[in-house]
Parts: sequence; C-alpha cells; structure tokens
Amino acid sequence: MSETLIYTSESVSEGHPDKVADQISDALLDEFLAQDPGSRVAIETLLTRGLAVVAGEVTTAGYVDVANVVRRTINEVGYTDTDLGFDGNTCGVLVAIQEQSRDIAMGVDRGGAGDQGMMFGLATKETPELMPLPISIAHALTRKGSAVRRKHESLGLRPDMKSQVSVKYEDGMPKAIDTVVMSIQHGPNLNQQAITEIAQEYIIKPVLKEYEQYSHDKIQFHINPTGQFIIGGPQGDTGVTGRKIIVDTYGGLCPHGGGAFSGKDPSKVDRSAAYMARHVAKCIVAAGLADKAQIAVAYAIGVEQPVSLAIETYGTHKVDPKEIVKRVRDVFDMSPRGITKHLELLKQKYLPTARNGHFGNPAFVWEQTKVAADLGK
Repeated sequence: MSETLIYTSESVSEGHPDKVADQISDALLDEFLAQDPGSRVAIETLLTRGLAVVAGEVTTAGYVDVANVVRRTINEVGYTDTDLGFDGNTCGVLVAIQEQSRDIAMGVDRGGAGDQGMMFGLATKETPELMPLPISIAHALTRKGSAVRRKHESLGLRPDMKSQVSVKYEDGMPKAIDTVVMSIQHGPNLNQQAITEIAQEYIIKPVLKEYEQYSHDKIQFHINPTGQFIIGGPQGDTGVTGRKIIVDTYGGLCPHGGGAFSGKDPSKVDRSAAYMARHVAKCIVAAGLADKAQIAVAYAIGVEQPVSLAIETYGTHKVDPKEIVKRVRDVFDMSPRGITKHLELLKQKYLPTARNGHFGNPAFVWEQTKVAADLGK
C-alpha cells in the first residue's frame, strides 16, 4: 500500500512585520559591507506601532545613517501612511548598536566560525529550482500578491499578506494540492467577497496555472477566513528579525538549527553555512548523485572546519553515500573563509534575500550548480 501524507508550508509577503524587520536588518548590513567589506555585523530589528528599534553589534570602518536606512526601507515596502498601519516618514527610530565582542573577534579573526550551531541544506527534484513543492507554491503566491498590489493600486490591497499551501504526497512524492490559505491586508472599502474575488483572479489562478499538474477542482480555499484584514503590518503585529526562519528556508520539510539569517555578515555561520549547505545539496542532486539530499553541518565557535558533516539521501542515492561524503569533502572548503570565497558572499546584496525566502531564487550565487561537474567525477 502506498503511504499518503499531507505537508504544509507557509510564506509571508514583504509587508509582513517580521519580513519588514528582516529587510531593515539586511538593508543595514548591505550599507555596512558596501563601505567596509570587513564589517562584522549582527543587527536585530523590532517593529511595533509607530516605532522601529534597531539593536545589535557592529564593528566597522564605515559610517551608516541608520535611521535614514530604516525609514527608506519601510517606505520601499509600501508603509508610507499611518492609514496603512505604519509610516516610514514619521515613525520613531531608536538605535542601540554597540561594538562586537572582542572575545568573539578573537576566534573569527583567525578564520574560525563566529558561533557554534547546526545548519541544514536541502535539494529535491520536486520542482525545477530543486525546492520542496509546498514552499515553492507558497512563495509564488506572496510574490504574486505583492506584484499585484504594486501594479494595481486601485484594487485596494495593502502590504501585509500571508499564504499557506498543503500538498498531498504519496510515497514521498507530491501528487496534488490539497488546501490554499491566503490572508491579504486590504482597505476598509473591501469586504471578504471582494477580496476573495481579487485573490482568485489576480493571484491564485495565475499561480496555480504554473502548477497545473498538481491542480484540480477539489482544492480547498480559505481567503481572509476571519472575515476582514484591515489592521496589519506593525500596527497589527509586532515584527522581529529572524522570526520567519522556516519561511526563509524549506517550509518545514527540512530540519532547522534555529539560527536566523538577516542582519548577519558572512562570518556568522548561521547564515553562510546554511547557504553552503543548500549549495552542496543542490550540487549533489544536479550531479545526479541523488534525487534528494539533505546536508547537516555543525560548528564550534572559533574553529575553522565543521565538527560534523552528514548527508541524507532518503534512499535516492545513485552512488554509495560514503562516496558522496568523500567527494563533498574533497570539492568544498566548508570553513567560514572558504564558504565566503566560494560563494562570493562579500559581493552579495542581502536585502533581496529578506523577501520570498533565501533559497530557490536563481539570482543568488548559492543556487548555482557549476561545481556539480566536479562532484560527478
């Protein structure tokens, strides 16, 4: 008998308060690295009604007008009026940034990891971008929703938005979409029926057309199921950097070590090693060594190489798993410096990663698989 399971993943739009916080943290990181590539940055942002708080540790030779970057980022998302629940022009901005601990710097300066922890990467042939299907569809919905909001202002959509997609799997492979949930912030002139019609015609139908092989007429839809969603953004919910780590990664279909990404420079393995783990997993699948691969690495603070590296292929491997591990160790330098060099992480603009997930976007260098040829030898 075949085994049937339903897996669910969610995504949130650029206007979700947690994602606005992520974007502020990464916008600040980009500014610091642009002025001084050697900057050590660990920035957290908290947003609530009428207030943005930026805190963290920064060691840099540059100077950034933090409040200006915060306001610019909020405005670019679309929160430009208090009627929307937040206004980047008038909100308060509180800055509490200090220098990075010299105790940490002692280990990082000699090439060691900036912290201990576990990081995971995943690649699967479920989608062309080698991502799990539920999170790919969820991201597509919020990405489309934001694009519709910007292009069709007259519709009355507002920046805050969430999607959730449940997919039926049989014997480990996706077979059909089971449920789609969308909550879309809107103006007071729209009722639930109007939002349902807009969501279906402008967002859901165009996206599901891209996934026709999994679509059918029995999909359950829940659109703004509370009845209305007028109060949103930081007015409706406090936003905090790093609170959407599952949205940022694989939608729950892969373990997570707990470390967030946004606001951290590449010396923080929470970010850089997670990118490398995805890169390695994707190269393994692209090389034809397995149809699905999960990479798990762990680091000790101040130590260069990971203290452990494990690869799970879920029985889809084409060569011996021990041989895959050997090839990975031979081809990839998993030290923080090796990762930063291989993925050119000091050249990366990080703000785009704070929208619609850190994986699956072909514009990100860790999504490239040119090195897969070396693994296949």
